[in-house]
Amino acid sequence: MKRYDVTMPITPTMMVYKNKEEKKPIFHVDDQLAAGKSYETTITMNLHTGTHMDFPLHMQENGSTSTGFDPSTLLRMVRVIELRQTNIIEKKHLEALGLRRGDFVLFKTDNSFIETFAFDFTFVSQDAARYLVTCGIAGVGIDGLGIERDQPDHQTHHTLMNAGILILEGLRLKDVPAGDYYMIALPLSIPNRDALPLRVLLEAR
Repeated sequence: MKRYDVTMPITPTMMVYKNKEEKKPIFHVDDQLAAGKSYETTITMNLHTGTHMDFPLHMQENGSTSTGFDPSTLLRMVRVIELRQTNIIEKKHLEALGLRRGDFVLFKTDNSFIETFAFDFTFVSQDAARYLVTCGIAGVGIDGLGIERDQPDHQTHHTLMNAGILILEGLRLKDVPAGDYYMIALPLSIPNRDALPLRVLLEAR
């Protein structure tokens, strides 16, 4: 069985949204073996750093949070769809894919082939988001650090969130061929948050 780890490693120098310093993880060694009996590290990190899932509170006042989220929801079949050489995923790119109600799609784009932040990263347009809603999909993931890019009213986020569609961001799909996979994606258990970090594995079956 072929298994792919499609999680972005958390490092002090990792790619972060718009290269914002405040989004880079900070590691602080609290105790070292030379000075005591243990080695311990504290990490300070934005929850939207690296591979993560969004909750409606991220974009909507009084939106729902991570509280009560069932992690088994992310143990399921998914479909990796390759869409290269475009930096905007539009409805026209999706219409011939035969999407069905309940599908969970992961978009493999040019984002997966770069290791530094690109301000023109590939994202999902609002018309594509509306089409995904009409298809009745359960979730959507992308290999960029955002499902949208500089939309004035965050239309893509709102369209998907209002339909109850799960959003995964920051996947690393470079080595994953298009096709169907079993996804094992588990978030940390942190209640009442707007996002949660994920470790994501895809198994070819």
